Amino acid sequence: MQHHDSHFVPLSTTIEDRFWMYCQNICKVFFLRLRPCVACSPLLLVHTVSVVTCGQTALELVVHMRPVLPPTCVTAPSIKTAFKYINTALSCVIFAVGIVGNATLLRIIYLNKSMRNGPNALIASLALGDLICIAIDIPINVYKLLAGRWPFADSVFGLFLCKLLPFLQKASVGITVLNLCILSMDRYRAVASWSRVQGTGVPTVTAVEIVAIWLLSVVLAVPEAVGFNMVTFNYNNVTMSTCMLQPNTPFMTLYRDVKDWWLFGFYFCVPLVCSAIFYGLMTCEMLRHQKESLRISLSEHVKQRREIAKAVFCLVLIFALCWFPLHLSRILKRTIYIPHDVHRCDLLNFLLVFDYFSLNMATINSCINPIILYFVSKKFRNCFKSCLCCWCYSDSLSNSMLPLHHGTSLQYKDH
Repeated sequence: MQHHDSHFVPLSTTIEDRFWMYCQNICKVFFLRLRPCVACSPLLLVHTVSVVTCGQTALELVVHMRPVLPPTCVTAPSIKTAFKYINTALSCVIFAVGIVGNATLLRIIYLNKSMRNGPNALIASLALGDLICIAIDIPINVYKLLAGRWPFADSVFGLFLCKLLPFLQKASVGITVLNLCILSMDRYRAVASWSRVQGTGVPTVTAVEIVAIWLLSVVLAVPEAVGFNMVTFNYNNVTMSTCMLQPNTPFMTLYRDVKDWWLFGFYFCVPLVCSAIFYGLMTCEMLRHQKESLRISLSEHVKQRREIAKAVFCLVLIFALCWFPLHLSRILKRTIYIPHDVHRCDLLNFLLVFDYFSLNMATINSCINPIILYFVSKKFRNCFKSCLCCWCYSDSLSNSMLPLHHGTSLQYKDH
């Protein structure tokens, strides 16, 4: 093994002296860049020094650097027992209301011909996505909160749940977001054509839109299923396993780095901007045809169009209120959390509690849509009464729901 003498350091000096002399002799630039990093940066540490001998006179040092992990918290971030039980009780209420409300909404639209139209088909698509998310999301989150660990963490089924849960969460919110966008656009189209009256039946365009919504939502949620994995780590000499995003490709690393901003931009800002645009256009259209609107304001189908437009606006508003805390929590963790800050453990405790509060708020959005429709739409209110309270039948409900003697049904002219 032959090297020029200037590249080697005598063995008589100490290991530290040999290291710095070696750096100076080999490469001045390397030395000037490396020494400040080792001496000053809290994120780097000399990990390994390898020695290669040449006879009895020389050695070669190879320095490997690794990141220094932040010091562990004295006590693990935790949630008080009282909060756990309050959160669990709230989750159970959300679960019951969401399952009953969305299932009833789907049953109403499926069984009543007068309810089968374009807007209601989009509302049914929204309810189905919420129903799937509630049925799987809430039980797993409650288990994690009470047990303090991921369910079936050491089994293949636990890995399956680890990939399924974030996938369904993103697919569900994608379905909600895109349905709200299409509903806003649909309400503008309805207002822009005051004189056009459509009976029952789902238009082909709406059916294609619903299929596209579900396909796009599933595709956008695929990175969640790919990136999430069961990760085992050691905390205070205790081996723990949890489900977390673990990128193993350049694309997944990029996805992890931009995920919070991507979710805020596409899954929160897009439906709000879209609704603002179409409702602004709708207002301009109504002002432009103000005289004509006054003339036909007593028309039944125009009243129902306004009713549905008001319901869609309320759905968008509640969506914004329910999802904003979760996005705020993620952005706060991204922007103000510093790994080596001495106060970061207190911040982690706050963010942990805020996360569960935000998750509950986001889940409320999945159960509250049927409630909004009940209070905003007289027609939906009557249908809910017919399904949930048989004693609440009214004459108007009977006229709108029961078949006529000639084998036809009195149908609302919704669009």
